[in-house]
Amino acid sequence: MPERTVVIGSRSGLHARPASLLVRAAARQPVRVTIARRGQAPVDARSLLSVLALGAGHGEPVVLAAEGEGAEAALAELAALVADDLEGPAGDAVEAGE
Repeated sequence: MPERTVVIGSRSGLHARPASLLVRAAARQPVRVTIARRGQAPVDARSLLSVLALGAGHGEPVVLAAEGEGAEAALAELAALVADDLEGPAGDAVEAGE
């Protein structure tokens, strides 16, 4: 199963808006994607409550994993999103679908 470790770029971590953007992007993927903090079980990246419950903060590494056709592309897109500061102007562009 392909996976990527990525450091959270959003200043507020994966809370509220950044988590919502991640969940929406994960829901658009053709494969199931999970996200996990070190030492914790992976959760479904399409579940807002699960992503919020991770309590992952700024600068913390998380592991994204996916399996199936399109997994690498899904991981690339989601890893870039997680690494970005989704609280600033770039986050506005992501939310607008640009």
